[in-house]
Amino acid sequence: MRLVFMGTPDFAVETLKALIGAGHEVACVYSQPPRPAGRGMAERPSPVHAYAAARGIEVRTPTSLKSAEELAHFAALNADAAVIVAYGLLLPKPVLDAPRLGCFNVHASLLPRWRGAAPIQRAIMSGDAWSGVTIMRMEEGLDTGPMCKVGRIAITPMTTAQSLHDELAALGSQLMIEVLAQETITCTPQPSDGVTYAKKIDKAEARVDFTKNAAEVRNHIHGLSPFPGAWFEVNGTRVKALLCDVVQASAAPGTFIDDRLTIACGTGAIRLLKLQREGKGAMEAQDFLRGFPIAAGTDAA
Repeated sequence: MRLVFMGTPDFAVETLKALIGAGHEVACVYSQPPRPAGRGMAERPSPVHAYAAARGIEVRTPTSLKSAEELAHFAALNADAAVIVAYGLLLPKPVLDAPRLGCFNVHASLLPRWRGAAPIQRAIMSGDAWSGVTIMRMEEGLDTGPMCKVGRIAITPMTTAQSLHDELAALGSQLMIEVLAQETITCTPQPSDGVTYAKKIDKAEARVDFTKNAAEVRNHIHGLSPFPGAWFEVNGTRVKALLCDVVQASAAPGTFIDDRLTIACGTGAIRLLKLQREGKGAMEAQDFLRGFPIAAGTDAA
């Protein structure tokens, strides 16, 4: 097929790779404009932009798709379909209507659960047993379009936002290839019940609340790992918790029970397995303790 691809982060690159590998013609790629990044704050193209440009594919980075110029350019591409993966701009109706078969989105949740900006993080933080990918034909509502294909992935006690991100990126690319290979793409309306919204992650919600039960604390930590990273303070130093396990122990919430990074919660406790103190890289627990020992009885705030 002749396709337009619209995406921005690493998550979207997997699908773009798969489309090219499957022999589809990617006529143009749309991505968010380059943004300042790194120590020098030089403008850096998005992962999708960099990947497409390295392969000689035209890349456009408009701040809006509503201008007459952008609408005319998009229509002139004469695409069979558009594939959208975490693009970051709302598509106006003329864009949605331009491709012959429509616009298809890789959404990282089991719709209608977790429509919106942060479905991967919210699924883990809420203690969901399953996540997945929904390929949907896009319409004007927020993630409301009919579903063309769904794939599921279990969320385990060791699943983090990063690990689930990587699994879903691979699954989404596979499902999109399968959808586009169908002779007739059939999609079914989303159920009207079970709708939830995955609001954007606010850094203000990253602080760990040890008064919650251990499973909730673990889900909070894993849902924000590695970014922005759930954090607490110990001995005046901010520490990000990146991976932990639930253990059976009890003490006042927020107290280190032993010298192995076990912290009491409202019910039960967690043992930190991977963490990062400010100004340092992420470390396994034993490496962290060599440079920053924490004695039993210390408080995590």
